[in-house]
Amino acid sequence: MEETRPWGPPWRHDRRTGRFHPRVGAGAAVVAGFFQVAGANNAAAGDGVYRAMTPLVYALLLVGPFMLLWRWRFPVAAFVVSAAASLGFATFAAPRWTIAVAPGVALFNLAKRGHARAAIVCAAVGYGAYLAVCWVFAGQLGVPAGARADLPSAVALAAGFALLIFTGGAAKARGEYMAQMMKVRAERARAKEEQERRQASEERLRIARELHDVLGHHLSLINVQAGVGLHLMDSRPEQAREALTAIKTASAEALREVRSVLDVMRADDEAAPRQPAVGLGRLGDLTADAGLPITTNVTGDERPLPAEVDRAAYRIVQEALTNVRKHAGAGATASIAVDYLPTALHLAIRNEGPSVEAADAPSGEGTGIAGMRERAQSLGGSVEAGPVDGGFLVSVLLPTPDTMTTIAMAGGPDDLGVAGG
Repeated sequence: MEETRPWGPPWRHDRRTGRFHPRVGAGAAVVAGFFQVAGANNAAAGDGVYRAMTPLVYALLLVGPFMLLWRWRFPVAAFVVSAAASLGFATFAAPRWTIAVAPGVALFNLAKRGHARAAIVCAAVGYGAYLAVCWVFAGQLGVPAGARADLPSAVALAAGFALLIFTGGAAKARGEYMAQMMKVRAERARAKEEQERRQASEERLRIARELHDVLGHHLSLINVQAGVGLHLMDSRPEQAREALTAIKTASAEALREVRSVLDVMRADDEAAPRQPAVGLGRLGDLTADAGLPITTNVTGDERPLPAEVDRAAYRIVQEALTNVRKHAGAGATASIAVDYLPTALHLAIRNEGPSVEAADAPSGEGTGIAGMRERAQSLGGSVEAGPVDGGFLVSVLLPTPDTMTTIAMAGGPDDLGVAGG
């Protein structure tokens, strides 16, 4: 990277961008030079300049505008030089505002850059120098009578300096306000982007969990039925045919549910899914394809459930039945109890055959149970699982959104009268 030297010319060409220095501000210098030269020519035409307009006089008029090219790097020096040049011209010209355009721009720049104290000091020193040269000591210095300051010109110069300092400070305040607003907008944009990323990540996690439940359930069923078919292929071909039919049905159902889960990522112009969403309304289809005898008992006032609770209840029952098929012994049966409590939904999935032994831990804390517990806890509920007399019990409590606060105040799910495991 090329080093920027503070003593380099402000119009230095930037080789990286192919442009001249962006902070030159040549426009203000050109405008100031035009006004000062044009004003001096008009004054000379009206006998307001008391000496010939030689090249030296024009150089004196252009020194101040030229110094404005450095006002970003040397703001105080730009004002001092431009004010001194304007004061030198004022000693042989009638008072006009066009003489002080370059010092005015430099003073405004000082205040805008936040150097309010320096601007006040420079304005006071420049104003005092003008009064001393063109008023107090004008006779001793030989200043022509027409070039001497009077009360109106002195008051106008003081008011002009004060106005320039005030407007420069206001411009600085506005610039800081706009910068703060841009910063706030950028922060809001970053926060919104972060929220969208977090929501996308949560949605991907939900889809992964749904796919895990769907594939785990149906592949487990297919595995069991395939083993039955192989075992009965020679001795009982009709039962083997039933096993193959069950495999076909389970694989078709798995594909349909996978498509249903992935439909959230379809384009807007694609057709909507025609199959109903998973929920306790499809509990009969789930138990019919489970591959083992299951009894279902529904108690309480049955009512529509929030979509997230309904879906979680279905997936938990599905995972519990998958565990029964994977880990229970031969001849195992299961029962499902669905209880619509006034403040929550209670599920009890029990293996009524040999005890289920989780593959991952002897206490029953397998990955399936961990997934069920995580799903329930995400809704403010709980899962209790463990061996009971004659089998294994999974007890689930899922509050509805209207009653989560009540459950928290009651001290947890145990206060609702539902004992797990």
